[in-house]
Amino acid sequence: METFNEQRVYANFSYNFANFTDCRQQHKVKHLLIEILYMAILATIAGAEDIEDIARYSTTKKNWLSTFLTLPKGIPSHDTFNRVLCMIDPTEFGKSFIGWISAYRDRLPMSDEKDVIPIDGKTICNSNDDYAGKKAIHMVSAMSTKYGLVLGQKKCAEKSNEITAIPELLDLISVKSCIVTIDAMGCQKKIAEKIISKGADYILALKGNQGNLHDEIVDFFEKTKQPEFKHYIYQTDTQTEKNHGRIETRQCSTVTNLDWLLEPSQWTNLKTIVKINATVIKGNKETTEDRYYITSIDGNATLINQAIRTHWHIENKLHWVLDVIFREDYCRLRAGNGAENMNIIRKIALNKLKSDTSYKCSIKGKKKRCGWDDNYAAKILWEMTA
Repeated sequence: METFNEQRVYANFSYNFANFTDCRQQHKVKHLLIEILYMAILATIAGAEDIEDIARYSTTKKNWLSTFLTLPKGIPSHDTFNRVLCMIDPTEFGKSFIGWISAYRDRLPMSDEKDVIPIDGKTICNSNDDYAGKKAIHMVSAMSTKYGLVLGQKKCAEKSNEITAIPELLDLISVKSCIVTIDAMGCQKKIAEKIISKGADYILALKGNQGNLHDEIVDFFEKTKQPEFKHYIYQTDTQTEKNHGRIETRQCSTVTNLDWLLEPSQWTNLKTIVKINATVIKGNKETTEDRYYITSIDGNATLINQAIRTHWHIENKLHWVLDVIFREDYCRLRAGNGAENMNIIRKIALNKLKSDTSYKCSIKGKKKRCGWDDNYAAKILWEMTA
């Protein structure tokens, strides 16, 4: 493996993540903010799950870290790591993260394949503080399924929900020429308008929260089962997947003649309504479910079917990984901005681990190797900053 110059790796990291405010009282500062942040991310990449792990890793690796960090007062204590990570402004930190990943994404090879951007929320369990009356943090994230990268996140305000957080997240990231998919919570007229204004297409899941529209579409697709209405079906597409002992078949039907809808003009660029009939066979058990969507894509059943399936990547390749591999829900960091900042740190670590293709291994395996092999850890931190 190529040997990496740790000082150069650290310089590149500093260039991307040094531009936010140090809120500490400067006459009391003993440790550089960027070095604390660098050690936290490095430790997380190497398997640290909480603040205590970060402090232990940094202490264990002191000899190595001192070859490229200044460490004016040695390795920070657990309390210092905790205090600083709880103090950092997550809005500024998040913008640095988004700017970094956007610059990297712009450098990736272009292709004709549409990038599907699922947006979905996840509650960070154990981030609540009942004594202080603080509810668990709910983060809304966007993911590029084409490149497998987290593009950004936005915390839901404590007395709000995803409906307000999604437009704010869309203002922060680039989705031009992409397909944005959102579950039924985000099926809102203003969100559809925002996505179109950003130069993207939308596919929005439709459930009872849209009342009359949902009922109309369900009723219309029932009518298409009758011979006199079959011609309304514009395209159909069937896709089958076999994995984990289950077989799933998804039949997608699209309708582009929407003259019968009461008020389609209220939905910006609404072009197609969609029905997915999903059949799952697992062992001797078979289940069937119908799902409904609205989209600005012009009736392409194959593209729509695949994009809807791709939406679940955010559950399987982000939320599941944060829970199981990074054990986010077991971290009991509750004070200040700590839980939100650690969520960003885990996403930085995940993006960097995913970007390395030289070592054919799972994310868990790469984390272990980073803990064992300092040169490999430097390589992971170099990825996406060069």
